[in-house]
Amino acid sequence: MSRQEPPVAEPQPVPDKPSPKQESPWEFWRWVLITFGVALGLRQVLVEARYIPSGSMLPGLQIQDRLLVEKLSYRQRSPQRGEIVVFHAPHHFDPVLKPAHQAGPLRCLVVNLPVINIIPGLQEPACDAYIKRVVAVSGDRVVINPRGEVSVNGTRLKEPYVRNYCPVDDQGMGPCRTLNATVPPGHVLVLGDNRGNSWDGRFWPGGPFLPEKEIIGRAFWRFWPLGTAGRLETPDPLKPGRQPAATAPR
Repeated sequence: MSRQEPPVAEPQPVPDKPSPKQESPWEFWRWVLITFGVALGLRQVLVEARYIPSGSMLPGLQIQDRLLVEKLSYRQRSPQRGEIVVFHAPHHFDPVLKPAHQAGPLRCLVVNLPVINIIPGLQEPACDAYIKRVVAVSGDRVVINPRGEVSVNGTRLKEPYVRNYCPVDDQGMGPCRTLNATVPPGHVLVLGDNRGNSWDGRFWPGGPFLPEKEIIGRAFWRFWPLGTAGRLETPDPLKPGRQPAATAPR
């Protein structure tokens, strides 16, 4: 009796695997644009990074220092003495400089984007940003002598962050301009810590005071270089120990 071989099973057809869905190139760029838009929105509304392009804030802030600038504080209150602020260049608001430097918000947005802002020929002074320290606020009577020393409401400011004052001759005269005025409503007076080498309110042709609406934000944190990273101290220079008032310039 022969052994019966088991029946051979018929091979079952294997269903075709669905071909992977081809992702549209637009999907990738859509997420790139969304991410870019969110980052740009946060930069415009909350906080942004800035670098120091000049020596006007020496020695406290060095050239190429990187700072964080927050934009929420001044929606609730006005700037205070001692605070370091970033603001639109005088070419954007000064009545003498502005007519020769017209630039709309869209152009300034584009020319300040990373990479694009280094392309030669695109820069526009009205789109630049400056960084200075608030030394007087609305209603303050402020006096600045030829050395760049400041008195507010009859009291000499204590400014340990200023190391370089303006040079003066034997008659007490020098290249820096003096000031004796009252800060108008909605304005502040800002000066560079490097008092002998700063193009600030003392030299603006249309007037010395910065409109508060031109302030971009408050510099509050240095994140580079790492060795000096940390919070930026901004004490009110009028509150520490009182000193004799400066003589008003004539």
